Amino acid sequence: MMEDTEFAAMPSQAAQLKRDAHAVPSPMFDLRDVSFKAGERTLLHPLTLTLAPRRVIGLIGHNGSGKSTLVKLLARQQAPASGEIRFENTPLGDWQGRALARKIAYLPQHTPPAAGLRVRELVRFGRYPWHGPLGRFSAQDLARVDEAMELTGVSRFADRLVDTLSGGERQRVWLAMLVAQDADCLLLDEPIAALDVAHQVEVLSLVQSLSRTRGLGVVVVLHDINMAARFCDEIVALRGGRLCARGTPAELMTSERLEDIYGIAMVVMPHPQTGEPVCVVR
Repeated sequence: MMEDTEFAAMPSQAAQLKRDAHAVPSPMFDLRDVSFKAGERTLLHPLTLTLAPRRVIGLIGHNGSGKSTLVKLLARQQAPASGEIRFENTPLGDWQGRALARKIAYLPQHTPPAAGLRVRELVRFGRYPWHGPLGRFSAQDLARVDEAMELTGVSRFADRLVDTLSGGERQRVWLAMLVAQDADCLLLDEPIAALDVAHQVEVLSLVQSLSRTRGLGVVVVLHDINMAARFCDEIVALRGGRLCARGTPAELMTSERLEDIYGIAMVVMPHPQTGEPVCVVR
């Protein structure tokens, strides 16, 4: 949710596409010395970081490490105290509200009440960046809403009240709204915090699938390192408002790196079925 805020006498198209597929993509986000303060307290120390598109990037770290602060800065829900954030090579502050909402969809940690709203009505809110609150829904808008509900598996709930659904079902409805928004980037602040393990896996599986099938860039705040390792392509770890580590799940899932991140000894072992690394507190 955001405020309304030719190929001619050249190499063949196939050859061009092959080169494009191997080209290093431009950053989705580019942060240079970005910091944030609340009063006299520094929540995020100067941070320089690039985040690539079309992949799931997990933000991890202990409570108060700066994860939610960072994702709010990316969503332009708050302004940095210093430094610059660029999105698609343009300063984030230069984007007009509706234009940015067509690019970035943000799901806060605490979603607003949806009392009295049916599932289809909530998902339709995702189309507002495209026509405005007083605009009429076009056939394309309605098709996007139906497609979003189908992709997220909530079509069968379309006429139910949102507040009658389970926690996992409600999160899928909110994700459907973000999908209907047709944004290239999803920013998710702890989307599985209040869910049981089964629904956590369900929601993150959906997020991973959306990224892979639709080419979406996803930045997601997570507390569970094992969930992050399972569903993220890259992990960025913060500690005390500073960048602590970043890399692939395989690179970060070592006892030494995890102790640096969380300040507690952990044991990393292969999963008995998949062989992927999992960790437990020593």
